[in-house]
Amino acid sequence: MHDQCHYEEYKETADWLLANTDIRPKVAIICGSGLGGLADLLDNKNVFPYDTIPRFPHSTVQGHKGQLVFGELNGKQCVCMQGRFHFYEGYNVATVTYPVRVFFLLGIETVIVTNAAGGLNSKFKVGDIMLIRDHINMPGFAGQNPLCGHNEERFGVRFPCMSDAYDRDLARLARETAQDLGCASFLQEGVYCMLAGPSYETIAECRVLQLLGADAVGMSTVPEVVVARHCGMRVLGLSLITNKVVTDYDSKERANHEEVLATTRMRTEDLQKIVSNLVTNM
Repeated sequence: MHDQCHYEEYKETADWLLANTDIRPKVAIICGSGLGGLADLLDNKNVFPYDTIPRFPHSTVQGHKGQLVFGELNGKQCVCMQGRFHFYEGYNVATVTYPVRVFFLLGIETVIVTNAAGGLNSKFKVGDIMLIRDHINMPGFAGQNPLCGHNEERFGVRFPCMSDAYDRDLARLARETAQDLGCASFLQEGVYCMLAGPSYETIAECRVLQLLGADAVGMSTVPEVVVARHCGMRVLGLSLITNKVVTDYDSKERANHEEVLATTRMRTEDLQKIVSNLVTNM
């Protein structure tokens, strides 16, 4: 059974934030590993470290700062999560997705999720940006769905649809934006598969995921998307392909977090450009 949070808890957090900032964003951006620089682009910032926000979880991973940043991106009001929460930190799914319901109560209509992921599709290159078309929720297969337990009708229905999880219009806008910015050559599209982590995948596991039709694999994002869709928010997902997964036993390559953060630095500016232009055009 999940340690569920109650509606009143989310509301307490949301009310506190609304009382402490004048910004009323319609867009929330969840920044993945090393992608927190997006928040630095905001003007007229109000910054709230997670540990100062009532009932908010705390973040523990390198490359994740741990603060909520309200501000304006090219004049458009938005809020950025600098640092997300992961399963592998020992949080339960209710905690991982806590901020998403707070966003809903703040009046957010669109959530943009970014992450660093390993490339399973042989056509992908390191440094590619993958527009998430769909996802495979592996922890969900094993009963770890953030919507398990009592359903709070004030957020959404008992059995929410997920076949339209990633908004087609937003995806089209992202493709057009990438085209305009000259980034189309490294914009891919595909299926993101979530595993719980924190260990990287074995070769056999990577082969299984390829057979299942996954193009990229990571350790985040899916729980937030499920909860955002339950609340009726639109979702756009972008994965930065930071490494190619190893599918060959003779390979000398090894996945490591440093390599992930290094690739992220190389491509971060492009991703930031795409997202900030996208937000402006929404």
